[in-house]
Amino acid sequence: MTKPHHDALVVAQFGARAGAYVASSVHAQGDDLREIAQLVAGHPHARVLDLGCGGGHVAFAVAPHVAEVVANDLSEEMLGAVAAGAASRALVNVSTHCGPAESLPFEGESFDFVFTRFSAHHWYDLQAGLAQARRVLKPSGRAAFVDVVAPAPAALDTFLQSVELLRDSSHVRDYTVDQWTQFLAAAGFAVAHSTPRRLRLEFDSWIARMQTPAVQTRAIRALQAAASEPVAAHFELEPDGSFVVDTIAIEAERADSI
Repeated sequence: MTKPHHDALVVAQFGARAGAYVASSVHAQGDDLREIAQLVAGHPHARVLDLGCGGGHVAFAVAPHVAEVVANDLSEEMLGAVAAGAASRALVNVSTHCGPAESLPFEGESFDFVFTRFSAHHWYDLQAGLAQARRVLKPSGRAAFVDVVAPAPAALDTFLQSVELLRDSSHVRDYTVDQWTQFLAAAGFAVAHSTPRRLRLEFDSWIARMQTPAVQTRAIRALQAAASEPVAAHFELEPDGSFVVDTIAIEAERADSI
């Protein structure tokens, strides 16, 4: 039996779930989203790339402040939902493009801002995606990268990656903060500012959003039940399966512009 390429797996996972991600309160709000909107305030002529746009919440947040937003994603279904969401909000400056983060067709130095939020842990090649983000960013531009991050201790890291993969087979990896710093530097970015946060995930909606099969949901609950005290404490495991993860919001610029 032929197995799908990773990109096809991502499309299969998210295409049918586009509406759930547009409606997701976890994705539609947050201090990190407000900070991204603040970054573009005062730049009415700016062109913005929302890389791995998912439900389009970054695009919706920044569009009122800038001239143009390009929402890029692997899933045509997701992009259709984003286009519909932009239309319902009368955001006529939002366009969509389908393709992987690792191979962008846009000209070099063509965006004033590049943002990606809760997407990079699905990228097959994070380093290639970051290199593309750096390539299309103008010398004076600004980028922001927001994602779940893995704790440094191996036991905590293993638990997180396990439940993520059981929930969603397109999951690649939640990287540590140190790994993010190293990858960004290798891609030609300099970190200007970073903000760690904690994000609570309500179990039932977390599972429902991805339509996780029952057998895998039971496996996640079994891992939670068997978790050691340090794991249970770090992730603040609750009786109903809800838990807390670490996130990071990183603002960066091209290293050659400093």
